[in-house]
Amino acid sequence: MGKTLSEKILSAKSGTDAKAGDIVISPVDLVFVQDTTGPLTVLQFKAGKKQTLANPSRSAVFIDHAAPSPNRALSNDHLFLRQFAADTGCLLFDAGSGVCHQLVAEKLANPGDVIVGADSHTVTAGALGAFATGMGSSDIAVAWSLGKTWLRLPETFKINVTGNFRKGVGAKDLILHLIGLIGADGATYKALEFSGDAIDKMPMNQRLTVANMAVEAGAKVGLFPSDKITRAYLKSQGRADKFKPLQPDSDAVYERVIDIDAFKLEPTVSKPHTVDNTAAVKGLKDIKINQAFIGTCTNGRLEDMAEAASILKGKKVHEGVRLLVCPASRKIMLEANRAGYTNTIIEAGGLILPPGCAACLGLHQGILGDGEVCISTANRNFKGRMGNPEGFIYLASTATAAASAITGRITDPREVL
Repeated sequence: MGKTLSEKILSAKSGTDAKAGDIVISPVDLVFVQDTTGPLTVLQFKAGKKQTLANPSRSAVFIDHAAPSPNRALSNDHLFLRQFAADTGCLLFDAGSGVCHQLVAEKLANPGDVIVGADSHTVTAGALGAFATGMGSSDIAVAWSLGKTWLRLPETFKINVTGNFRKGVGAKDLILHLIGLIGADGATYKALEFSGDAIDKMPMNQRLTVANMAVEAGAKVGLFPSDKITRAYLKSQGRADKFKPLQPDSDAVYERVIDIDAFKLEPTVSKPHTVDNTAAVKGLKDIKINQAFIGTCTNGRLEDMAEAASILKGKKVHEGVRLLVCPASRKIMLEANRAGYTNTIIEAGGLILPPGCAACLGLHQGILGDGEVCISTANRNFKGRMGNPEGFIYLASTATAAASAITGRITDPREVL
């Protein structure tokens, strides 16, 4: 019997012939925390018997969720994490470096790796063919100490995407459509494995978007094959030697197969206050917005900066709308600067934020006022997610967010392209 991607990775790592439902003990290739989960993880680690990291060079601390710090308490958390990194010799990515998940993709994740992080969107690295998943602080502290973790190997849903996306439609619309189709808990502790000719052609930036939001359907992991797209991306990041091919077996057994025709997809949004509350953009044209936010680990990549700039070029942000744009890493910001994308965004009336999570989780840099509406390229729109339970968040693609910033209402990007 053939194996899925999850079964292949965890069998190889655990040295067993593992299948869905089995419990495996696996070495971990990367263990990381960020500044909201990190302090508790460090305290849990310090409370254990082992006071040294099993693998400092593959352990990391990211200061990204509140970067730069907006208050005294968070500044002290940052001091605590910096000292821990200095004491243990682990990797430290300080404020301004970027979002942990983007930096993991750029610098640390490899096909076939097992990656655990104290953040639910650790699943992003599944775009590179890594079994990457989020865990609680106690589990991450144990993985730091022992260099391994236990996992129940998940059953797999095969998401077969065929055909070509139409203009103005892309990966964000695909994953929002899927979550709306199966529900926010429709894939709880399942692996989502993406395949089909549309996936074969999908560039890495879009794969990262899709993998990032697998957890919004409850999935343990969102996995893409490691193929020529993966190889080209690793080469572009100076890590060509880390490439290895990884494909599921042709006779792999799946719990469920979901077929999606990319050509039939429409620009899609998630309406407040759940990610699975999806609708076509064209039906929401009367909803006025106060803020548009482009960035985060979901849509803060160079291609997003380019897409936003192409839509905004020669236009102005609508009066009364705040457009916030946040590159996901320092590397992306520098490349966007060199390409002129940030200039175009600023000239249109947008505001460029420092690399990091920014407005996404409501700690700073874009908190909504009572009753305000934000269209966001982030991954969550729970009540209070952006710092105010009286705010309303609509999740959308970069194209939809940029188009809406121009018109002042939720807008199908095809109206302005």
